[in-house]
Amino acid sequence: MGIGKHLIDRINTNSLYQTIGIQLKSAGKGEARSILKPAATVCWPFENQPHGGILFTLMDTTMAWAIQSELASGFSCTTIDLDIRYILPARGEAFTCRARTIHRTNRLCFVSAAVTDPEERTIASGQATFRIIKMDFI
Repeated sequence: MGIGKHLIDRINTNSLYQTIGIQLKSAGKGEARSILKPAATVCWPFENQPHGGILFTLMDTTMAWAIQSELASGFSCTTIDLDIRYILPARGEAFTCRARTIHRTNRLCFVSAAVTDPEERTIASGQATFRIIKMDFI
């Protein structure tokens, strides 16, 4: 199961995503890709350098959509733990996050992700554990 363009368009109307500058680009088969074009208001303390918490949010949401792309109707996920490593300063106008599920049980899902800068350098990497929950999210 994947997440189609119509649903991605609806997801991208989320006010949090719009405020920060996140756009989900694709999600399917346990993988997802998002782009961050950070708003000036989330670049602090330096211009064109998003705060680390914004990169964390980008990674967390992209990981969740990677998981969601494989779940049956009536199920969603919630973050239990996310470990992020900031490797290089985030400088630029756009950043890409790619996430993929590593292993899934009935109740847990393990995911990895990386954020790259405009020159395709990895600026942050992470791994997370999510709980699978029964609920209609989308």
